[in-house]
Amino acid sequence: MTDTGPTEGETPDGLLGWCLVANVARETAHGESGLDIQHGTKHFRTGALLWLPPVRWDPGHGRWPAVGRHRGNGRRYVNMIVRADDLENFRGKGVYSEALVRSLNGYEHDPAAPRTLQNPWTRERAQSWADGRNRHREPLFIEGHPYAHPRISVPNPPPAEIQIDGETLHLARYGTRGAHYSRMLPPVEWTPEP
Repeated sequence: MTDTGPTEGETPDGLLGWCLVANVARETAHGESGLDIQHGTKHFRTGALLWLPPVRWDPGHGRWPAVGRHRGNGRRYVNMIVRADDLENFRGKGVYSEALVRSLNGYEHDPAAPRTLQNPWTRERAQSWADGRNRHREPLFIEGHPYAHPRISVPNPPPAEIQIDGETLHLARYGTRGAHYSRMLPPVEWTPEP
């Protein structure tokens, strides 16, 4: 879904550029093994619209720079680094606000050209990234490895068993951070005899 018109509160002077946007997820996982479920993030409310400028530097594994309205002050845009796992509903959206352009440009903003987006997305590129992020696939973790498998993801919901390099792996647990597989068979549930 691509929005082309101005949204409420933005200046409808004309399209200034395109940007990738996403909303903060309803539930975000934190803490050890992602067992602490929270609503929104520390800086952004659930459902907050975040503008994601093209990455010019690597903020770290699974993290993106974002511009949005802070949880404590909804009038001004702030720049933060957010986890990609805390975002959902990616799409391309038109930029119409000079204040937003200033925040998206950051240190590269040119006061002589306040309506010029310094590093814009193209509409097609933003939609391509959004489509890639919106695919309902989950990262795959294998017991004993701290990071997700770099080349393999599984559908949502994940299968009970998968084959990787001729080895059968069994679904151990599934949560907001992805599917975790183990080489061990799942335990058999004990049921009392009648």
